[in-house]
Amino acid sequence: MIVLKATQDKVLSVFQSVSGIVERRHTLPILANVMLRKTGSALQFTTSDLEIQIRTTAELDGDAGNFSTTVGARKLIDILRTMPADQTVSLESSQNKLILKGGKSKFTLQTLPAEDFPLVQEAANFGPAFSVPQKTLKELLSQVSFAMAVHDIRYYLNGILFVAEGKQLSLVATDGHRLAFASATLDVEVPKQEVILPRKTVLEMQRLLSDTEGAIEMQFASNQAKFTFGGMEFVTKLVEGKFPDYNRVIPKNHKNGITLGRQPLLASLQRTAILTSDKFKGVRLNIDPGTLRVASNNAEQEEAVDELDIDYSGDSIEIGFNVTYLIDVLTNMGQDMVKVELSDSNSSALITIPDNHSFKYVVMPMRI
Repeated sequence: MIVLKATQDKVLSVFQSVSGIVERRHTLPILANVMLRKTGSALQFTTSDLEIQIRTTAELDGDAGNFSTTVGARKLIDILRTMPADQTVSLESSQNKLILKGGKSKFTLQTLPAEDFPLVQEAANFGPAFSVPQKTLKELLSQVSFAMAVHDIRYYLNGILFVAEGKQLSLVATDGHRLAFASATLDVEVPKQEVILPRKTVLEMQRLLSDTEGAIEMQFASNQAKFTFGGMEFVTKLVEGKFPDYNRVIPKNHKNGITLGRQPLLASLQRTAILTSDKFKGVRLNIDPGTLRVASNNAEQEEAVDELDIDYSGDSIEIGFNVTYLIDVLTNMGQDMVKVELSDSNSSALITIPDNHSFKYVVMPMRI
């Protein structure tokens, strides 16, 4: 049976769309495979790592009929990548094997039975569905995902908190040293729902979401989230645990505020970061009326100093930060201007977008 027949670019993009979660090393060999299930002329592709499951359906010619199998995802993608984009490729089934043909090339691949493929058991009781444009969610994720923890013992920090309430969707990420918050307006009112999406899910969503206005539909259960967009269905386990109360972390009523160009500030920090010590990455900010001075030094007693003219008439403050935390946020913002609010040299700083309450970034000071 010819399972599919289409140009290389079409076939490759479908396999790539579901294969991001496939790990190279597995306790279960079948998890390195993608499951193909043909019903009539529709072909369904499914991958899983036991915690995340991605599924998409495509119409790629071939014989109509019912058929299912699983085949190694990475190997298939590696072979397809070596073929020209406009070349017609076909996948045929033959005695527990799949034969991939393209031009004068032929590859015989081992398969494993589809009935052995461990599908993720979907939750029975998902909450109400709500949607936002894919572009909106992609922007929200990019505004906060860099602040997620990596391999933190507090496992609930290795992900992003999603809070849907009323007509607002808020995303929050923190690693204990900094916190990023971003929000967008929903088209419908929803009852309050709070879930923590794991880090791997977040990174995969960022890869799959497009910059289009096409909607992504979301549903949350107590231990699962389900996303449907662009012909794809994405089911993921959630992180259990209590996320820190982010409202208490975001400072209110700082008495000193500076509004300045994002790009000049970023360039200044990148310059001074070159002479920070690898271990501490610390920079000193001296804020005085009219001037912002950024300075760093390292164990070799080298020093960098950079000055920016600012419109500021508040208190003189000297404060230290991990420069990476400042560069991260400025790199992931698209706006021309940023607002930095400070209280004193021992309190956390708040970075926002002027006249826009949808984004907040809190960063703890460090002693230098």
